[in-house]
Amino acid sequence: MHAALAHALPHFQQLDWVDSTTSTNAQLLARARSTSGLLARPWLLGAHLQEQGRGRAGRTWQNRINANLMFSCAFDVFLPPRQLPTLSPLAGVVACDVLRTFIAPKNQTRLSMKWPNDIQWQSAKLAGILVEITRSGASRISPDHYVAIMGIGINLNDARALSVSLNRQVADWHEVCHEDHVAANAQVTDIVAGIAQGWYQRLNHVTAYGFDDFPNHYAAVDVLAGQAINVLDDGRIIQAGIACGVNTWGQLLVKGPDGISPITVGEISVRPQSAL
Repeated sequence: MHAALAHALPHFQQLDWVDSTTSTNAQLLARARSTSGLLARPWLLGAHLQEQGRGRAGRTWQNRINANLMFSCAFDVFLPPRQLPTLSPLAGVVACDVLRTFIAPKNQTRLSMKWPNDIQWQSAKLAGILVEITRSGASRISPDHYVAIMGIGINLNDARALSVSLNRQVADWHEVCHEDHVAANAQVTDIVAGIAQGWYQRLNHVTAYGFDDFPNHYAAVDVLAGQAINVLDDGRIIQAGIACGVNTWGQLLVKGPDGISPITVGEISVRPQSAL
């Protein structure tokens, strides 16, 4: 695994794949905040098992060896503070784009993204992403210098068991391969390298050119577009309306009786047809 990744990602300054760790995101956050050790980035850390794997909103990531593909990357980013939350949906869009390249063209639209960054196969969650931002423990290169940790967990197996235990639809890559002959040929190292490289290239792009094209980029994978949704906070509906993409800040746009409102946080629930 290490040799193949090092060959595919020669510009990554540190590549590690371990049998077990607490959390790949947490490990890279601690490393980024340290005032010693390797400072040059990007970094990649993957693990066969995460003992304290984390998802968005403090959730735990259920995993077992050989059932999940889990890794995190650390990147230097140079962005104004207000733009940093955009990195969460951006990471999801890029990962979805990359995973689509391993699927036959006729099936690619069956893989989509639910804001802010859940990757779905036919409306069932296939992968989750956690983006965390910190300041470097070493000297900052400039006032807009941050370190972005992007972590992803992809279900390889266990979808049926997870669907039961979590009481919601979950998909896995085995299911995708069963329905798509091209996906069955995908190698794990190619998926990891593709997503890591995609993140690296897109971060370089937005640093140089900004986020003006992000709404169009997002629209290509948007599973919520045109759907009636509820936005929930701690189980309480705080907004309802029609999803109509995102703005350049990565905020979800919801059209309601009083116009279009940008949504920054919250869980999204698609309303059943009978509620339209």
